[in-house]
This record gives sequence, structure tokens and C-alpha cells, in this order.
Amino acid sequence: MKYALLIFLIFLVIVRVLTSKPTYQNGKNLRITGKVVQEPSVYSYQQKITLLGLKIFLPKYPEIYYGDKITVQGIINNGELTNAELLKLETSNNFLIVFKKKIVSFWQITLPEPDASLTAGIVLGYKSALPKNFSDALKKTGTTHVVVASGMNVTFMATFLMLVLTQALTRRKAIILASIGILGYCVMTGFEAPVVRAAAMAGFMFAAQLTGRVAQAWKGLLVSGLLMLLVKPAWLTDIGFILSFAATTSLMLFEKKINSFIYFVPGLFRESLSTALAAQIGVAPILFITFGQFNILSPIINALVLWTVPLIMVFGSIGGVVGLVIPSLGQLVIYLVYPLTRWFINILSLLA
Repeated sequence: MKYALLIFLIFLVIVRVLTSKPTYQNGKNLRITGKVVQEPSVYSYQQKITLLGLKIFLPKYPEIYYGDKITVQGIINNGELTNAELLKLETSNNFLIVFKKKIVSFWQITLPEPDASLTAGIVLGYKSALPKNFSDALKKTGTTHVVVASGMNVTFMATFLMLVLTQALTRRKAIILASIGILGYCVMTGFEAPVVRAAAMAGFMFAAQLTGRVAQAWKGLLVSGLLMLLVKPAWLTDIGFILSFAATTSLMLFEKKINSFIYFVPGLFRESLSTALAAQIGVAPILFITFGQFNILSPIINALVLWTVPLIMVFGSIGGVVGLVIPSLGQLVIYLVYPLTRWFINILSLLA
């Protein structure tokens, strides 16, 4: 009975994966309408959207955002809608998505590039068009994961919210409000796989605290993964989903051991280095097989820049929110982000 629910979930996921994959006939002219359920990837001259299981490349303008409803037409070719034409665009009026757009716009007004895009990527997973030289540097140094919404963002957010809320509320109320905050963050980041995984694990942890049970990280990781695949089977082949679980598994297995092994490294740098080294054990083989590249200095580069991420999140978030009410004060707060993004960018320029 102990593993009955787990076995049942695995069975449901297998059935769901086998029966949910959409089939499209190559060469067929197709018109489809649907809601964009994942933040589009923006490049110099185009944007990539996934809609109803199809990859679609459209001109960069008009910009399409997560939550928008679009109608496109094109020709099916091996899972891609080629010669795609945007026929209709209905902008989402979801409060959180509109709120996200306004904050990103404020960052773009206040900071130069690529600092603004770096901040938007770190805080909200906004996939804006980074300058090509900086984008190439991210790939070469193995730090692309930093400029997308990740499980680390959710972990930091959950910790920060609990730290603040428990000062004024009971733990139960703090957990409920923190859960709502994490859910809102998932909405704003477009329900990216790493964010959902971390949010699900945080949910298991909070539930365990509310019921007085001991949270088991391994069980939370496994069950969250199965539930995610049950809801969205396409995540099984999503590189973000795969890397997120590989990195989390590696952290759980190796982070403490590595941290104790490199005891001679100064505190702040040791934490970042042990985290980077542990994560790389899991993700490096996947990155090499998928993209054919791996930088042996990647753990050190990650350690040099990862410490800036929580600070960029704090100052960027506060400055963005305050800036929508009092622009001048918000800009003053965001200026605190600039030395951090400059450090990040200069380290990559030096070591790429």
C-alpha cells in the first residue's frame, strides 16, 4: 500500500504520454487558434512560439506574450508550422501578465542593455532578445540557465516570503500567503517547467509543515515530476524540465559533500561553488549530448556570478514595483542592480 499511489501515478503518466501526443500530417495547410501557454523566445528578427504541440516562428513584431490568444496559418513540416502567418492576435488582459509587462518596461527604461534583459531574465524569466555577443557568452560559459526563471528563483522567493511573513503572522497564515505568492510568480513566468517543479516541491514542503509531517525531498521531487507529466506530457521531452530535475537530483546527492570537501574556500564563494559543482554533475552530460558543448570552467564562472542573483531579484523586484507608483524612487532602487549586472556581464566577457 505504501507505494500503491506512486505506481498508480506512474501508470497514469505512461497512458497520458502515449495517448496525448498530437499527430499532424506533413504538407498540410493548417490554421490553428490557441492561447500561448509558454513565454515566447525572442531573437533578433523573430520569435518562437509553441502552440498545440507545434513550433512556430513569426516576425519579431507584433510582440506576442504568454497568455495572448493567436490565430496562425502555415504548412506542417515535422512538428513545425512553416511559412507561418499571424492572422489574429488577442492580447491577454490577465492582471498579473499586464503587471509583468509594466515592470519589464520600467526596467528597460531605467537600465541599458544587456543589463535590462539580464534583470528581466533573472527575476521573471523574460525571454527578450539579448545582444548576440552577450547571448553567445552565456552559452559558452554555461550560464544561460541564470537568465531564465528557475527553481532557484522559487526557492529564494519562498524563503524570502516566509522570512518576512512570519514576522507578523502565524506560520499557518504565512504559508498560505507564501503559496499564493509562489502561484502568482508561476503565472507571471509562464509556468516554465523548472518553476513549476520548484513550486510543486515547495507545496509539498508547506503541506508537510501544516499537517505536522516530515517532508521527504525525494518523494516530493518524484511526485511533483509525475504530476507535472500528468498535466502536460510534452514536458517529458522539454530540455528545461529534464535539466531542472537532473540539477535538483545532483544537488540533493552531492551539494553537502562537495561543500564539506572544499571547506578551505571562503564562505560566500564556497556556497556558490558547491552548488554550481553539484548541479554540473547532473546537467553537464545532458548539455554535451544535446548541444555538443561544455565549458570546463563553467562551475567556477557560475560561482563567480550566482551570488548576484538573489540581490538582483530583491532590488529588481522592489524597484520595479515601487517604480510603477513612484518612478523616481523606483529608479533609485534599480540603480542598485546596475553594479551587480555589470559584474555579471564583465565576468562573462572576460572568461567566455
